[in-house]
Amino acid sequence: MEKKDICELNIDEMKALMKEYKEPAFRAVQIYGWLHKNKAASFDEMNNIPKTLKEKLSADHFITIMNAEDVLISKLDGTRKYIFALYDGNVIEAVLMKYKHGNSVCISSQVGCAMGCRFCASTIDGCVRSLTAAEMLAEVYRIERDLGERISNIVIMGSGEPLENYDEVVRFLRMISDENGSNISARNITLSTCGIVPNIERLAGEGLPITLALSLHAPSQEKREEIMPIAKRYAIDEVLKACAYYYNETGRRLSFEYSVVKGVNDSEDEAHRLVRLLKRFAGGFKSHEGAFHVNIIPVNPIEEREYESPDRESVERFRLILEKNGINATVRREMGRDISSACGQLRRRHIKNADTGIN
Repeated sequence: MEKKDICELNIDEMKALMKEYKEPAFRAVQIYGWLHKNKAASFDEMNNIPKTLKEKLSADHFITIMNAEDVLISKLDGTRKYIFALYDGNVIEAVLMKYKHGNSVCISSQVGCAMGCRFCASTIDGCVRSLTAAEMLAEVYRIERDLGERISNIVIMGSGEPLENYDEVVRFLRMISDENGSNISARNITLSTCGIVPNIERLAGEGLPITLALSLHAPSQEKREEIMPIAKRYAIDEVLKACAYYYNETGRRLSFEYSVVKGVNDSEDEAHRLVRLLKRFAGGFKSHEGAFHVNIIPVNPIEEREYESPDRESVERFRLILEKNGINATVRREMGRDISSACGQLRRRHIKNADTGIN
């Protein structure tokens, strides 16, 4: 019989497994706690579990462990970027960012990405496969073990489109916020999407009070299609209508990610267009005061693309136009720029070096 990943089981499924093993129900809580509270890397670490049960578990299951192929630590701000090796030889990225309010991790949901955004390195080679919930959990757990500190915030904004891996991402969200496990508040979790409309609407009904971040990046359908090919599948008005639905159903503030690219979408005219778009969009809210904000992100240049980051004055001018017109906007603090912090950069470099035999 092929072994199964025990970290993929939620607490109810763990209880069902104990019933199948003819073990008392409390063993399920113990084992789940070892895996998701204590971050056990092996069954041998479970010192209050009988040897006979550990042998059964080991015979039928394995524990997903993330092996760090590379870890870069920024000299600027202490940001850590990880390259994790998966069981099938693929690699993914995750990032640890340390803030005054706690430790935040940005995790991947897929190996690569199929969305094709022109400023992103993750999508250059397409999507290889989706991650399991257990693999996403293992990204967080491996960083916690390495750091020796608790993670308080999670951003699903690394490689991949989370809503194209819907079932496993939702399973991950439920498990990471389970009080029997890590118990990270769903309100401290942000999911970033390019705008998969049916699954934005579906997510609104899951009862998960997470923050939804939409990769907007342009104030018009034409410009968005130029930057993000996925926009050809879902028109900007359709995407914003789905976001309004999400807000109305959940009451959770939305974040609009806007990567500013020099000479592409950073002009004063583009800023005014964005104001008009968002004011029109706000009409779909039950109440729009404080319902959303714009996160302005100076694009990180990547060698495979021609896009450049605008200067600080242009970025600040863009922000001020939004603010003066009643749109709450902030400029994202750039972290880890000296360690290939843009999404997909380190992974591509790692793969390229492996292909050429460079260590």
